[in-house]
Amino acid sequence: MGARDRPTIVVAMGAEEERLVLPPDVRTRLALCGTVATGLGELHRADVLLTGWGCPPLTDELLERAGRLRLVVHAAGSVKWLLPGSGSGSGSWWDRGVTVTTAADANAEPVADFAYGAVLLALKQALGTAAVYASRGGEAGRPGFLERHGADGAVVGVVGASRVGRRLIARLRTGRLRILLHDPYVSVPEAAQRLGAERVGLDELCARSSVVTLHAPELPETRHMLNAGRLALIQDGGTVINTARGSLVDTDALVQECAAGRLAAFLDVTDPEPLPQGHPLLGLPNVLVTPHIAGAQGSEVRRLGVYAVEEIERWVRGLPLRGRVEKYDLGRLA
Repeated sequence: MGARDRPTIVVAMGAEEERLVLPPDVRTRLALCGTVATGLGELHRADVLLTGWGCPPLTDELLERAGRLRLVVHAAGSVKWLLPGSGSGSGSWWDRGVTVTTAADANAEPVADFAYGAVLLALKQALGTAAVYASRGGEAGRPGFLERHGADGAVVGVVGASRVGRRLIARLRTGRLRILLHDPYVSVPEAAQRLGAERVGLDELCARSSVVTLHAPELPETRHMLNAGRLALIQDGGTVINTARGSLVDTDALVQECAAGRLAAFLDVTDPEPLPQGHPLLGLPNVLVTPHIAGAQGSEVRRLGVYAVEEIERWVRGLPLRGRVEKYDLGRLA
């Protein structure tokens, strides 16, 4: 697009989300890129569609109304739910010449921070120690009780070299930990070594790890990838961390392991989500369930808007996009 062109940029997201994603300074920067309009009612005018949380799925019906559209910028993470059916068929956004990009890289940073914190707490066995401290006081601090706690020499298993998984490995590369990686798309050991991890099969990862942290996409082949058999392989006193998708873990099997006190868990996602009131996982002292808060929250949401506006700036100037998503990527994205 030439420098003199003024594209129409239509913003489609919830009102509260828009306020957080596009605070005044970010919106001012967006306005320098083109004429800004709000709502899918303006889709027929859109050269660029800026979406986010609160935007409905972009169906074929909406596609027919978007005759001018050339760019979809999603100021959030996954686009799989946003573009239903776009992985195949002649009616997809890609087949109409629409470029799709996402701020998933920006959203991955706080998720990796959250997972890193959970790993450190898990290696300190913080949940179990806190429960003992609450019930028996100072006994939790006795040297004998803390004998197995600590990060030095511990083995952490990372499932999925995704945006989050790679960032987490980078944070864990302190030299004190052994990091195992399972990801079918990391096909050679050297690729894992470059990341700072040892490539292993999923069963071996579970058997060798004291902490298993999940960063894989939700696909038919990843459903219940941590089933009863693999959960049983994890070392006694081990911890499962899930900030990816709840369906990756067999919830009933995890309940049994945690209720028996053999495993602990940090769960930011669950299956079902949300868990019903009174679910066993919500009452166990060695399980922390949070309501999908690992991604950008509060002041962090602004970074999604900044990333999205930077993508539009690059597009206007004819530069490569950092978060571009191709149709063939959908089969392995979260």
